[in-house]
Amino acid sequence: MNLRFDDSSITVAIVGCGGFIGSHLLDAVLERTRWRVFGVDLDFYRLQHRLNHERCEFLCADLADPAVVERIAQFPLVVNLAAICTPSRYMGEACEVIRSNYDHPAALAEACAKSGAWLVHFSTSEIYGRTLPDSGELIEDETSAVFGPVAASRWSYATAKLLAERFIAGLPGLKWTVVRPFNFVGPYMDFMPGVDGEGIPRVLANFSTSLLRGEPLKLVNGGKAKRCFTSVHDAVDFLFALFDAGLGCTLGSGNETVSGAGCKTAAGAGHSGRDAAGVSKVGAAPNAGVFSQAFNVGNAENEVSIAELAQKMRTIFAKVRGVDVSSLPEPQSVSGEEYYGAGYDDSMRRMPSVAKAERLLGFRARIPLDTALEESLSWFVKHYDVAETCHCEEP
Repeated sequence: MNLRFDDSSITVAIVGCGGFIGSHLLDAVLERTRWRVFGVDLDFYRLQHRLNHERCEFLCADLADPAVVERIAQFPLVVNLAAICTPSRYMGEACEVIRSNYDHPAALAEACAKSGAWLVHFSTSEIYGRTLPDSGELIEDETSAVFGPVAASRWSYATAKLLAERFIAGLPGLKWTVVRPFNFVGPYMDFMPGVDGEGIPRVLANFSTSLLRGEPLKLVNGGKAKRCFTSVHDAVDFLFALFDAGLGCTLGSGNETVSGAGCKTAAGAGHSGRDAAGVSKVGAAPNAGVFSQAFNVGNAENEVSIAELAQKMRTIFAKVRGVDVSSLPEPQSVSGEEYYGAGYDDSMRRMPSVAKAERLLGFRARIPLDTALEESLSWFVKHYDVAETCHCEEP
C-alpha cells in the first residue's frame, strides 16, 4: 500500500459509522485527511451534520446482506465497528449477538481477503474472559482466557468476538489488524432508555440516565469490579497512529512509505500534529509492524471500581447541574441476576497492557479519567435536555 492522508482519491469504508465510535472516527477522517468515506449503518442520527457532506456516501444496510459485504470490501481500508454490544442483549438474544459478532464479521473478512483490503476489526476487551480481582495486566499475545459456563449467556458476546479474532487471524491472504477497546467513553455514547433506545446501556450511559432522572445509581454486585475508562478522543488518535504506520502516509520529509508489514517514519516524527497543509499526522515507531496484530486500546492510568465511578459521576453531575452532591440519591447495590437477568456473570478487573501500542505505534492514551467523564456527562445532560425529569433539589 502506498496511501496518504492528503490523497483525495482514497475512500475508507467505515462499517458502523453511525455509532458512538464510528461517528467520532468519521468526523476525524473528514477533519484530518482528504479521504472520502463510505459509511454503512442502520441509522445515522448521530451524523445529521455530515449527511450532505461532499466527501461522504452513506448506505443504510448491514453485514447480513452479502452484496453489501462485497461492496464494502472493494475499498482499500475497511474499519469494522458494527456489533451488538449492549450487555442486556447478551442475556436474552444470545443467538443474534453471536451472528452479529461472528457470522457477519467472518463474511466481511473473507471478502477483504479476496479483494486485498486492509481490515481493521474492532473486537473487545471481553475476549480476555472472566478475570479475577487480582488479575494483572492483560497482554495481547500472552494472556490466557477463561470464560464462564455455557449456561452463563453473558459470555455470548465475548466468545463470538474471540472466535471472530481467531477466524480473521487464520484466514489466508487477509491483511488485518484487531483493536481491543477498553471502555471507551465520550459524547454520543449509547442511548437513554425510553428516549432513543430500549434496554440497559453500558455503565456510563446507564449512570448518566439515572442521574438525569434523579434515581439511585445501581451498583451491580456492589460495584466491586474495576475497569479502565478511555476517552474516545484517545481511541481516534490510536486509529490515526495505526493508519499512519499501515498506510505509508507521508511523514516528516515525505520521502518514506510503507513496505510490507510496517511503516518507516522520518527522524523526529512526533506523536501527533498537523503538517503545513493542515493534514493530520501521527508519528509511528520506525518499521512498526501493524498487520497480523491485535492491539489493546486503553488508559491504564484511568482504573476505577464501578462504585468509585458512581461517586465520581455524582460529583461531576452536581458540578454540571449546579446542585449540592448531598441532594443526589445514594447509589444502591443490586445483584447481577436481578439487574440483567439469569445467566449474568462478570470480570472483576480489566487492566490493559499498553506497551505494544506504545512500542509499535508510539501511541499512549493521555486524557485523564475526570476530564473524560466530565465531557461525557456534560454532553449527555445537554443532549437529552431533561431538566424537568430531574428531581434533584437545589441547594
